Amino acid sequence: MANTMVRVELPIEGMTCASCVAHVEKALAGVDGVQAATVNLATERATVEYDPAAASMDAMAGAVHDAGYAVRGERLDFAVEGMTCASCVAHVERALAGVDGVRSATVNLATERARVEALPGGVSPQALAEAVEGAGYRLRPVESGVEDADAAQKEREVRDLLRRFMVGGAAGLFILLASINVVPGIKDLSDQIRFMVLFSVATPVQFWAGWQFYANAFAAARHRTANMYTLISVGTLAAWGYSVVGTFAPGFFERGGLEAEVYYDTAVIIISLILLGRYLEARAKSHTSAAIKKLMGLRPSTARLLVDGLERDVDIDDVRTGDVVVVRPGERIPVDGVVIDGRSTIDEAMLTGESLPVEKGRDDQVYAATINKTGSFTFRATQVGMETALARIIHLVQEAQGSKAPIQRLADVIASYFVPAVIAIASLAFVLWLFLGPSPVITFALLTFVAVLIIACPCALGLATPTAIMVGTGLGAEHGILIRNAEALENAHRLDAVVLDKTGTLTLGKPEMTNVATWEIAEAELLRLAASAERRSEHPVGQAIVDGARRRGIELVEPEEFDATPGQGITARVGEVAVLIGNVKLMREHSLDLNGLGDAADALAKEGKTAMFVALDGRVQGVVGVADTVRPEAREAVERMRRLGLEVVMVTGDNRRTAEAIASELGIDRVLAEVLPERKADVIKELQAEGKRVAMVGDGINDAPALAQADVGIAIGTGADVAMETAQITLMSGDLRGVVNSIGLSKATMRTIKQNLFWAFFYNIALIPVAAGVLYPVFSAVGGVPGGMDFFFGDQGFLNPILAAAAMALSSVTVVTNSLRLRRFKLAA
Repeated sequence: MANTMVRVELPIEGMTCASCVAHVEKALAGVDGVQAATVNLATERATVEYDPAAASMDAMAGAVHDAGYAVRGERLDFAVEGMTCASCVAHVERALAGVDGVRSATVNLATERARVEALPGGVSPQALAEAVEGAGYRLRPVESGVEDADAAQKEREVRDLLRRFMVGGAAGLFILLASINVVPGIKDLSDQIRFMVLFSVATPVQFWAGWQFYANAFAAARHRTANMYTLISVGTLAAWGYSVVGTFAPGFFERGGLEAEVYYDTAVIIISLILLGRYLEARAKSHTSAAIKKLMGLRPSTARLLVDGLERDVDIDDVRTGDVVVVRPGERIPVDGVVIDGRSTIDEAMLTGESLPVEKGRDDQVYAATINKTGSFTFRATQVGMETALARIIHLVQEAQGSKAPIQRLADVIASYFVPAVIAIASLAFVLWLFLGPSPVITFALLTFVAVLIIACPCALGLATPTAIMVGTGLGAEHGILIRNAEALENAHRLDAVVLDKTGTLTLGKPEMTNVATWEIAEAELLRLAASAERRSEHPVGQAIVDGARRRGIELVEPEEFDATPGQGITARVGEVAVLIGNVKLMREHSLDLNGLGDAADALAKEGKTAMFVALDGRVQGVVGVADTVRPEAREAVERMRRLGLEVVMVTGDNRRTAEAIASELGIDRVLAEVLPERKADVIKELQAEGKRVAMVGDGINDAPALAQADVGIAIGTGADVAMETAQITLMSGDLRGVVNSIGLSKATMRTIKQNLFWAFFYNIALIPVAAGVLYPVFSAVGGVPGGMDFFFGDQGFLNPILAAAAMALSSVTVVTNSLRLRRFKLAA
């Protein structure tokens, strides 16, 4: 079943708090065929894993709609070929609209473009193309036309929030001033007429400005759920309803010996303050995705192709694999490719975080959005569109920002009970003060009820974790640290041990042949046979022997037979000679005498070099020394890891003496040598069995099983290889200090999350009781509210509902702003 699972992201509209998250997750999980659903409040997206044979996108969208929310569609643009008239437009639109998952299709004859509104991820471009071809036309994807509908939609929402706040705020201020009789022309009116004027101003403004609150609360009520909108709606409608009775049926209060009062200002100002809070929150949340926007803005819009000896500029989406691209000094490289002519230096800081430009020449790889600094060159495009390293990085960061950290589970559990609990507390407070409160009891009971509903803030709980995750993963991406998911970011701060692979991680991974010792054969002949045998080898040591022989001008031949033994060496036949090359373990397995070359191998090992024995026709005839240069920053990185309290372990397939020599040079105490590649995962398991949380740092290819076994797998290398698919964290540059930066970023992010959760919990735990009137007995005991505090608590000690709304709005903004502080976190150079 796992092999049939599909993963899709759905943008969700209408969520405001953590309880909304729980409702959407429950709705999606209830769809047949859905295996898992995770909703992120900060990104407003749901990540769903489902079996397409059992579940459909329409079913999931319907479940979300039934829960009172909506799935926002995506917009895709296509170029249409073959249209000649208006009837063609109708044919293409009909063909597109008939594809399952398409909500609407609009075709423009003048631009020859088709715009499709569809469920996100629910429509295959291939299915659309086939439908159009069946109608007699041709559809060509325009990748840049997959516009950021989310960003545009959110920008419209921000503008709408600001407009509603400004209108509501102005009306609320007018009503407040009129309520305290300071507005000329109104203060001289009778109470009855003045109340009617306030009603006529407050009612349309309240229901226009707060319509989204009431509509969403009603939708939630229809589905027997409650959310933040429920709290706001019940609270403001209670204040408005009380005021309407006081306006049009004042006798109801007068018969009970009370004076009729109105709280139109309370209802309107509460809505306005919450709109202000949501506006500030939305503005702040947009900054949490600044890294993604920055990465997206790096891609150039055009490319210069070389066609039939002539240069011509084309749209970036018209570049195809195999095209020859020309790049001049100062330009950004449009797509990934391989240099075929010319030399230059490239600024790859956006990709690797490395500030120094990199020399590039023939056969070197270049990447989209990196900057050509000095020379001109041409290259052949190898990856375009969504296949480039930049596009893959953006996708990886988006996935990480949409994932849910384990620490968020506590907040989610609490949020699922939060709104019902708050309504219960508010109702209990209303009943309590209705019997025990000061006169007029109904007024104080109502104000307490409204204050409790308004001050509760499930938003802060829902935003505490995802906003910090978004900023942390984005900051990492800007510095060449790609974090696959929130779980990896959380786990990294708990690590106890770091296991470092030697070759390609602690060393540069480009060993060179340094020494040759022979027994009964000439050095040149030994190297001819050994290097010829190694020609088919992909191991760095074998390539070092081949390169060393070629540098000496030795002519090589192709081996007739070849077989590699992982972690030990190779066997081959060169002409009539059987060649065996490998470590001492391989020689012993073949029961070969070292012929006195063991001392030479020991001397090489003491120098930290790898000794490879060469046996010809069953007799050891030489030993070749190969050295891999230690990374210049490796010792500093190891020292920083130790200062973080981490146990540093080196694992390698080299013999113990060579491994210990390199470990001593780097200050590593624990060495695991002569470990075969398939045994590295077992090494991780053994360390975990000791109760340690372990990170594995390797190249992401040979070390894949160990990277998967580790609590956190960290791959060293560029984002263009399999490392990005293997590890939980990928360091785009080979700099080992990135491991320290990854852990430091994890610690800073988790510290921010804990601060956010503390303030979210503390805010609700401390202020809900205050709003419920817990201070009234205290103030009564001391003879009233102390001077200066009556602005907040009036004469009796009950919290002003307007101040409760301000506090509620401020809490969410505080959490998001605290997350944004992470952007100032300084990663070590």
